[in-house]
Amino acid sequence: MLEAKVEAFLKRHCFQLENMKIVVGVSGGPDSLALLYYLQKERGKRNLTIIAAHVDHMFRGKESFEDALFVKRFCEQYEIPFEMARIHVAEIMEAEGKSAQIAAREARYDFYGKVMDKYQSTFLALGHHGDDQIETVLMRLTRGSTGAARAGIPFSRSFHSGTLFRPFLCLTKDEILEYCKKHQLTPRMDPSNKKGIYSRNRFRHEVLPFLKSENHKVHEHFQRFSEELQIDEIFLQELTKEKMNKVMKIREKQKITINIQELLSLPLPLQRRGIQLILNYLYREKTAELSAVHIDQIFYLIHYGGPSGELYFPNNLRVIRSYLDLTFQFHQFKEKEYYFELKEPGSVALPNEAVIHIQYNSQGLQGIHPNQAIFNAEKIKWPIIIRTRKPGDRMTLKGMKGTKKIKDIFIDQKIPLSERDEWPVITNGDGSIIWLPGLKKSSFEGTEKSANHYLIITYKQ
Repeated sequence: MLEAKVEAFLKRHCFQLENMKIVVGVSGGPDSLALLYYLQKERGKRNLTIIAAHVDHMFRGKESFEDALFVKRFCEQYEIPFEMARIHVAEIMEAEGKSAQIAAREARYDFYGKVMDKYQSTFLALGHHGDDQIETVLMRLTRGSTGAARAGIPFSRSFHSGTLFRPFLCLTKDEILEYCKKHQLTPRMDPSNKKGIYSRNRFRHEVLPFLKSENHKVHEHFQRFSEELQIDEIFLQELTKEKMNKVMKIREKQKITINIQELLSLPLPLQRRGIQLILNYLYREKTAELSAVHIDQIFYLIHYGGPSGELYFPNNLRVIRSYLDLTFQFHQFKEKEYYFELKEPGSVALPNEAVIHIQYNSQGLQGIHPNQAIFNAEKIKWPIIIRTRKPGDRMTLKGMKGTKKIKDIFIDQKIPLSERDEWPVITNGDGSIIWLPGLKKSSFEGTEKSANHYLIITYKQ
């Protein structure tokens, strides 16, 4: 019965085992032991080469080492090449701050890749089954996974230098246990599988029995859901990549800027996947802290956050709305504030690579350049100060009465939030702002008939 179901499952995926060299990940538990036994039974008629790979994570001391010895003896009995590694996962957890499950999984898969290289194998087989699929889909939906992640466990995917595949996804745990009993296999049982501290175990022991009582073929429906979602997702992802080329204005290793209007012109399913593609690109290493909630926050910022706003995401990623631009950028912890004091004419190089040059001129200038300001030298008090903005900064404006907040000038001029904290503010010795380079000139600026000589300030970006 099991053989027939697996054969039909493989055919449905157009996956042929013939003439393969396969590394099999074997823990010694029912699932992996049944898979190893199934494949060794198929060796002769399918011309298979099988290698068993076992990792002792060293969580349970002597008990876990005995698991390794059990798998080794099993392989000797059936003349299957056996490879094992003892990896102190607890030390990795402490050194790298990873959870037990993530650290163990990474160590295990790294070893599988090494075994594939040693035997020049391009296939890795794992014993995940239909119950695992149900648990995975439910867990990911519960924690808010998005896109392809909601589809759960794929039948096959690229891995290392070849392909990872899971021929038992069509089976239930009970079918595998029955197969072990039928062939007098005596798998090892990991007691951690019964501990309620792991969320997967809570789904396994509390949710899964209820679903099976409702429909004993529920695993088949979840597998169908998973496969359909994966196929749909592949198509939508490709379409999204094509459309996002028109949406993106800047694409760098740690920064992406998109045009909000172009994004909103796409169908909503492509909008969400476009944001997800950006996050996947920037977060080259997946972070468990990121979920669908973060994408919802981005859309709230786009639709209701006003012309400017910011979001702070895991690992110091900032999402910055500035009018019709949306920028995703990892925050570099550099000091933005600066303060320079000049007691005589000279030049100052700013942190943003702009330069401010101050000089005297006795004749005045005709046709002042927009990046220049001219002042009656006798009315300017030294020192000249070049600094970043402060809360409450105000300045007089040429041709207008009263003063205006620097903050409001930035808003009026649509200066991106990311640039405002680095913009130079120039004051004279009494603290009056005499020029906001490139934006506004103060009432101090301009030529006068009574002036004997002038002070000219030039801003070079």
